[in-house]
Amino acid sequence: MNKRLLSVFVICMALLCVAFAGCTSSEAATGDGQGGVGEKSVYSVGIDVPYPPFSKMDTDGNPTGFDVDSIRWIAENQGFEVKFEVVAWDGIIPALQAGQIDMVYSGMTITDERLEKVNFSIPYWTVNQMVVVVPGSGVTIDDIKEGNAIIGTQSGCTAAIWMEENLIDTGIMAKENLKVYPDTTKAVDDLTTGRIDAVMYDDLSLKDIIGGRDVENIGSIETNEEFGIAVRKDDTELLNKLNAGLTNLMADPYWEELKVQYDMVV
Repeated sequence: MNKRLLSVFVICMALLCVAFAGCTSSEAATGDGQGGVGEKSVYSVGIDVPYPPFSKMDTDGNPTGFDVDSIRWIAENQGFEVKFEVVAWDGIIPALQAGQIDMVYSGMTITDERLEKVNFSIPYWTVNQMVVVVPGSGVTIDDIKEGNAIIGTQSGCTAAIWMEENLIDTGIMAKENLKVYPDTTKAVDDLTTGRIDAVMYDDLSLKDIIGGRDVENIGSIETNEEFGIAVRKDDTELLNKLNAGLTNLMADPYWEELKVQYDMVV
């Protein structure tokens, strides 16, 4: 190869390398084409199931519910995508802190204790604690408040926290009178078979769980808990997106449609 041809060859190869490097740099900068370097476009949503009507599985094993449909709407509104991970309630905040999920959107009450570990979106729902018993049992809401019943609920939920703080820690109720379960459905099972006297849980969810069961609602403990979406303390960008999306959703007709669809009236 003469010097002239060699020079042309070297120049062509250099141009090809520059062009290739330019393409590679562009892909790295845009990622999947939806944002800048390091931007995450798919967020993992931690849910607790069954927690109807907020999060549950349909007959095909797909996540559904008020919270599930809400975050899908918010994701589309804010330009990101979501996937869902079922996580046991007791471990859902540790999973969030460890980066296994990016948010908890599954009827989580905003509490001072949780705010020490995570940040919350603006509130999107308020619940109280419903109490159900077997018809004819004679158990009253006063019996619950006075600690004169064996009460079941889900481990780690705000009903359990309320009873620990207001009944057990104050000496009103014996510790062994609080029975906790992996999920409230199992507590209702034990109620119907006579193993416990009552079940306390979030009103809308318990209303759904007892559908068709031979139990009755005897009243509520008014805790006026506010639900929010939990994110890691340092994830301010995602929190801003969620707050903007929630605000837009609650102003959209679809919000009322969701409430009707999931029978969100106690």
